[in-house]
Amino acid sequence: MIFGRSERGRAPVEPVTLKILVAGGFGVGKTTLVGAVSEIRPLRTEELLTEAGRPVDDTQGIEGKHTTTVAMDFGRITVRDNLVLYLFGTPGQDRFWFLWDELATGALGAVVLADTRRLEDCFAAIDYFERRDIPFVVGVNCFDGAARYPTDTVREALDLDPAVPVVLCDAREKDSVKNVLIGVVEHAAAVSARRRAPAVT
Repeated sequence: MIFGRSERGRAPVEPVTLKILVAGGFGVGKTTLVGAVSEIRPLRTEELLTEAGRPVDDTQGIEGKHTTTVAMDFGRITVRDNLVLYLFGTPGQDRFWFLWDELATGALGAVVLADTRRLEDCFAAIDYFERRDIPFVVGVNCFDGAARYPTDTVREALDLDPAVPVVLCDAREKDSVKNVLIGVVEHAAAVSARRRAPAVT
């Protein structure tokens, strides 16, 4: 092999890099998802929950949670030789929403993580991406002991557009997360193609 060239004699292809946001309510599994799939050591900005934050950080249903993301999580995954995804996990609490606009700049699409025990917590993220025309998929994180519902039931409960994919996933499992991320890329490509299509008169 000649340095800087592939075994077939062709110059190496510079991979396409895409930015994906991982959003959702407090404690839904965003940090876990980024960590499960990242091929680099994820950058995390977690801090311990404090007594002062308990009135604003609703831990009902997630009483075992002791930390919270205060800025973002960051990770990277190579999906194919020519495709690299950069993952940005957003903070879940309302008081950190001022960071979202900065994180969303240049994003191809997003994953909105949902927990069926606290489904209403992902409404704000869905509204955010709908208002900004950022393609997203809803990943239903299947927590141990949580009720499982068909994706159509979740879609109806969230009042989603029929074109928005809803997928069941386990944020702890790399292959499960990878399938969700591939779904985001494919959905964003489909949305882009529809937007570029000439209008029928």
